Amino acid sequence: MNNFRHNAFKLFGFIASVIHYGCVGHCALEYGGNFVLCSGPSMEPTILTNNIIVSEHISPRLRRIKHGDIVISKSPINPTQFICKRVTGLPGDKIYYGYSFCIVPMGHVWLEGDNKNNSSDSRSYGPVPQALIRGRVICRVWPLEDIRMLTDRPY
Repeated sequence: MNNFRHNAFKLFGFIASVIHYGCVGHCALEYGGNFVLCSGPSMEPTILTNNIIVSEHISPRLRRIKHGDIVISKSPINPTQFICKRVTGLPGDKIYYGYSFCIVPMGHVWLEGDNKNNSSDSRSYGPVPQALIRGRVICRVWPLEDIRMLTDRPY
């Protein structure tokens, strides 16, 4: 009976540790940042298909997104999909595209892919609610020979 009790306490301790570290891991990925595998040509040549990037989740929560930031957002046309685009307009900005223009409303941003000829972005679906932004891209970590920071803002 003593051996059973000892093993039960060890099992309980192991389960408690798994739950504890699982919660810490979940909070780190949900509120801190995470790794994202990119696919699609819309951000070429900055980010290529199968590149892995690191995004942080603090800037969007604090509404500290700026012109030129690359962000990960839920797609405004397919909420089960995530998109990676560059912020080219903030609330109040006048955006010219094609033969028209749009004033970005409060609480929204204008997102465009770097590959203007092969990107579905705000030019087709309009301003994106800031609440859909999940992270700001910090750097590319894969492939290893092409690691670099992606926080340089060209605007």
